[in-house]
Parts: sequence; structure tokens; C-alpha cells
Amino acid sequence: MKKRTKIVATLGPATDSRESIKSLIDAGANVFRLNFSHGEASDHIARAERIRDIARELDTYIAILGDLQGPKIRIARFANDKIELDVNQTFTIDIKLQSDAGNKNTVGTSYKSLSQEVKAGDQLMLDDGRIQLKVIDTNASQVITKVIVGGELSNNKGINLRGGGLSAPALTDKDKEDIKTAAKIGIDYLAVSFPRSAEDIHQARQLLKDAGGECALVAKIERAETVNDHTILDKIILASDAVMVARGDLGVEIGDAQLIGVQKHIIDRTRELNRVVITATQMMESMIHNPIPTRAEIFDVANAILDGTDAVMLSAETATGDNPARTVEAMANVCLGAEGQKLAKTSNHRIDIKFELIDEAIAMATMYTANHLKGVKAIISLTESGSTALWLSRIRSGIPVYALSRSIKTLRKVALYRGVEAINFDPTALARHDVNRLAVEELRARGYVKDGDLVIITKGDSMGALGGTNAMKVVRVGEVN
Repeated sequence: MKKRTKIVATLGPATDSRESIKSLIDAGANVFRLNFSHGEASDHIARAERIRDIARELDTYIAILGDLQGPKIRIARFANDKIELDVNQTFTIDIKLQSDAGNKNTVGTSYKSLSQEVKAGDQLMLDDGRIQLKVIDTNASQVITKVIVGGELSNNKGINLRGGGLSAPALTDKDKEDIKTAAKIGIDYLAVSFPRSAEDIHQARQLLKDAGGECALVAKIERAETVNDHTILDKIILASDAVMVARGDLGVEIGDAQLIGVQKHIIDRTRELNRVVITATQMMESMIHNPIPTRAEIFDVANAILDGTDAVMLSAETATGDNPARTVEAMANVCLGAEGQKLAKTSNHRIDIKFELIDEAIAMATMYTANHLKGVKAIISLTESGSTALWLSRIRSGIPVYALSRSIKTLRKVALYRGVEAINFDPTALARHDVNRLAVEELRARGYVKDGDLVIITKGDSMGALGGTNAMKVVRVGEVN
């Protein structure tokens, strides 16, 4: 039995070789993330070529997700690399301090507007919240704070403002260069970090187009202001093709106690708006060094799956961890366990909605039929763009969806859709009366269905046309003509 939830694995020093990438695919990885925060353009181009070469060798379809660094606001460096902050001591962040002159009492920052954007009473979270500072005063160049939670602080750690509000633009000069690299690679998904509004997504899409590229865009939800206003969140979701619940920076800004409810809302709302959703950050972090996950990590992954996430993501676990393939395998096993629960197979998605698009209506009717007609073992979506497969995947079900397409781009894109498997199939090269029979035969040859099983087929009258799905047909394997 194949898992339905997809796994995004980040590549890095621990998984750079052909053997490592192949082992991750064998263990259950569906999407590989290239983290543009690290490495040069040549590194990412080489990794992408390696991934696609291995995918062809294994006769499978793997999506590549490029993740832009975004405006990561950081402290500068210390003269001795790190310091120890004591609770209640005064600590100053000074935009005029030399970048490598930090000490126990002060440090510089790369964000030159910080002293103008915070005020007394604000709380700054450093190093993913491990260090917490309360602002007690500001002047033209300094933010003077009192240490609330102390500890070791080293070079270049991130700064977040609890509650959000820092105005750094989502797309930096580095991001704009990385977008050019993404276009050169022909990436399948591009993640935009720290978007404040739908306009940030529109800008990234235009920059990608200007660079000669085209791909699906992922909005990383990690600013407090984007989840505090549901209208802003909805607009960001609708401007994007997918959303990532980026729990690291988001948790720091809104507080971990609020994060679980926000995560559930983002997943629900993203699916309601017919977009794909990825849940990320620290999902199996203990496996960076340990051979098995904690029970808390197992529950975390399972809960995201039961909430309806399309994919779960691994970061350092596969990029730098000791057990990359074992971690993916462990996550895949959790996926299978969670997907076996009744909650993972029932849905009321858009049950009270009237549809404006014929192909979406066909998809909804197909899933209702599949979930209520005994004997249905598979759904075949003959698709050019992948849209019908996406709509099919919005409905919770235990029935697999097979996206049959002649477009390699589409076959890679659906690798992120929950419950969808990609198969290369060109209906335009066949006689019209042979398409259904040969599509079903493709599944039977792979062992996915057998004689007597029911299969539902969705397709359009005009094969190869975008958005043309207008028909649903129920057929019995062995009797198709």
C-alpha cells in the first residue's frame, strides 16, 4: 500500500550524492527542497540535474521546490564568536556597531531600520526564540533591551518581533538573483519567504516570468500579521498555488501556544480554497542524530495528516542529519498509520458550494461517487494541466487518484498533491475509442487494479486542451471498450 501524504525532503551535505538521493526516493520522498539560503547557484543547478537524472532512471516523477531565503533579519557577529547573556542584564542592538565587534553588552544588526520599528515594551526573539529580550528604550541607532530569557548567543542569529510588524520587504536582492536560478533550473515549485500580502506573490511570479521561467508558487506563512487578519491570509492563499505552514518563524512571532490552532486554520482554509498545503519545521528533528523519532514527533506528523495537509517536510533531518533515509522511512510509516484512520477518509469539502467551473464540478461528482459506490478501486484523471487532479485531491478518500498526462511538467507538479500518483500517458496519440481501454490497461499492467474492479475516468472531449474536463465515466476492469 502506498502512502497518500507526500514527503518533502531538503537536500544538503548529508544527501548530495546520487546514492543518497536515490535512497530518499526509495524511502518515500516525493519532493526535494533546494534551500537557497545556502550554497551557490551552481550547487542548486547540479542538484536539480542529479534529481531529474535519478528520477528518469527510476521511472518516477519528483518535484523540485526552490526555497527563497527572504528577508531574514539577523544580529551581526561577536568578536569572540559567541557570548552568554544573563537574565535581567542590559543588552543593546546597535545598527552603527561594526559587524564583527559584538560583545556581552552589545551587537550590531543587518537590519538598519530596527530602532525605528520597535518601541519600549516590545519583545524581541533571537535564535528562534531561545533568547528573549524586552525593549526598554530606543534612539536613532540603538535598541536597548533587558534580557528576559538568557543563554548562549552566537553569530548571525535571527531576530523576530513578537506579534510581527517589521517591515522588511519579502523579496531581497539575493532572492531576485535566486529567482533567475530557479528559472534556469525549470523548477516545479518556488517558495516565497515572509510574504506580507498577495502583492509579494504577484511580484515573485512576475520576476519569474521576466526571467523566462514558470512554476507553481508556494507562500510561506511565517509573519504574525498574515495570520492575525484572515482577509490578508485568504488573499495570499488565492495568489499562490500552494502554502507552507512555516512553523519556525511563525511560532516565534505568535507564540507556540497559538501555533496549533493557527496551523489547523491554515490547512483548512488552504484546502477550502483549492490550494496545496505543506506543513514544515521540526517534524522529526530528534532524528537529526537519533535513529527513531519521539512519540511527540509521531503525533505531530500524524495530526497534520489528519488535519488534511498534502505534504510534510523535513529540513535539517535530511540536509545534515545522521539518518536521512531512515527519517524519510519513519515519516512514511507515520503517514500510512494516520491515513488508515477513518478521519483521514471522510470529507465535507465544498459540500454546500455551487461551482462555476465545469471541470471542478466533474471532479467533485467523481469523488462523491468514488466514496459512495462500492467496488471503486481507482480514479483516472486524464489531465493536461493537473487542475482536475488537484480538485480530486481536495476530497479526503482512501481511493488513489492516477493523473495520466503527456506533460512532464504536470507529472512533476502533481507529485505534491495528496493521494495523486503521476503516470506518463498521451491520449492525443491514440484513437478516441481506445483511450479509456488503454488508460485502464496502464493501471492493470502496473498491478493497481484487476478484472472486476470499478474505475472512474475523468476526461475532456478535446484531448490535450487545458481546462477541458467535462465527463466522468464508471467502467469495470476487463469490460472496458
